[in-house]
Amino acid sequence: MYGYDQNVSAGQQGYAQPQQGYAQQQPQQPLYPEPSPPSLADAVRAFTTGSLSAEDFQQIFASSKVYCPRGDTPGFLALHNTQQPVIPMFTTLKELRRYAGKESKYFVITGAEVIDLLPTGYGFVLDMEGDHRMVFDAKAVEQMVDFAMRRMYG
Repeated sequence: MYGYDQNVSAGQQGYAQPQQGYAQQQPQQPLYPEPSPPSLADAVRAFTTGSLSAEDFQQIFASSKVYCPRGDTPGFLALHNTQQPVIPMFTTLKELRRYAGKESKYFVITGAEVIDLLPTGYGFVLDMEGDHRMVFDAKAVEQMVDFAMRRMYG
């Protein structure tokens, strides 16, 4: 036990020595650990196959890291050779490298930040070169913003 030794006379107050014989307590792993949330890539696969709801996908997307290619100036790089302008984004660095090359510049933000910062009228595409490519047009992005606002403010 640490603290003042109660058995010493008043003039000789000192600290008690730690008691020997007690094993130092190690933090124990929980018997039933919390399951980790699915990765964004797993969520994309589940959503595209219909085994994940739009609300569940958006919750995972909001808290996940998203990899975005970047140019020499700050901001998103947009593709304008599509029906509506879209911004390529990737669930992993590997997916980004598949699309943009090994030496490409990029930045990482959360899905929630994507929803907050995406310019009006733009959509985005996740994993453009991947097996489970997902395109969110500008209307879908508006719906994601509305869902986020309802969740946040009720």
